[in-house]
Amino acid sequence: MGELPAASIDCIFADPPYNLQLQHDLVRPDQSRVDAVDDDWDKFDSPAAYDGFTHDWLTAARRILRPTGTLWVIGSYHNIYRMGQVLTDLGFWILNDIIWHKTNPMPNFRGTRFQNATETMLWAQRDKGAKYTFNYHALKHLNDGTQMQNVWQIPLCTGVERLKGADGRKAHATQKPEALLYRVIASATNAGDVILDPFFGTGTTGAVAKKLGRNFIGLERDAGYAALARERIDAIAALNLPDDVLITESKRTAPKVKFGELLAAGYFQIGETLQDKKGGVQAVVLADGRLEYNSQRGSIHQLGAAAQTAAACNGWDYWYVLRDAKWILIDDVRQNYLRDNKN
Repeated sequence: MGELPAASIDCIFADPPYNLQLQHDLVRPDQSRVDAVDDDWDKFDSPAAYDGFTHDWLTAARRILRPTGTLWVIGSYHNIYRMGQVLTDLGFWILNDIIWHKTNPMPNFRGTRFQNATETMLWAQRDKGAKYTFNYHALKHLNDGTQMQNVWQIPLCTGVERLKGADGRKAHATQKPEALLYRVIASATNAGDVILDPFFGTGTTGAVAKKLGRNFIGLERDAGYAALARERIDAIAALNLPDDVLITESKRTAPKVKFGELLAAGYFQIGETLQDKKGGVQAVVLADGRLEYNSQRGSIHQLGAAAQTAAACNGWDYWYVLRDAKWILIDDVRQNYLRDNKN
């Protein structure tokens, strides 16, 4: 990380050692041994040594992030709180914690504690108050039109996605599912951005980045893991798609269009009827771009609010119009107009 230029990275995803401090083998009820995380890279002499390690790599991460960049770091209850402390001490601003709820977690074989079914990701920006990438609408579309919450239900990496060595055992103890990285990368980066993973492992970040048309840098000191990562990523076909296929444009950054502009361009008609989703509220389009509803006249936003007795309303998401025997959001008409008139 020290060899990379300052302020050169758009986003960092980090899956550092958890410092699990396992004191004994994990054994199933049938006395078979669990292939747990007991690798040397997860062992530290003391909590202070782990804190020092965390401070060093996060300091390096902060230097190479752009001022508008964000960092994601994932951990378990063993280390995530310590990392959160170091993050804030170094000046990062935490935007969210995201709970990865594993739908198929490992049982607690001894029955001495609650089954651990979650890990936590912290999402932080380098500089508090700076502009950063958050593809809100892309996440909403991925979630069937509902705002994405901070609890993500995703299974552990298993089956054909789990990389295995020549002996048939899992190649890496903590390989993350691609579905997890898909949401991270889709939410916080744009096509062509550079993503850094300083604990690359078997290359999940790189594999998903390549599938989504992002650039990536992976740092991995274990030659075996690095070889598996290269083989995995090389097998993914490079994308040759325009950027607008790879990302959902935010409505905040979309060109501003007035309803009257669409009316003048023929995308709506004078006297045409608009209605709410259920059809119980109907309004008529006037020649000046206003609507008339229940003897009231106003903009699509004003009358949408009046119809709901609400303080405010985004009329683009409230009113529907009949097109080809189907009622569609007027925002869909607006998107058609933008596509038709794209430079």
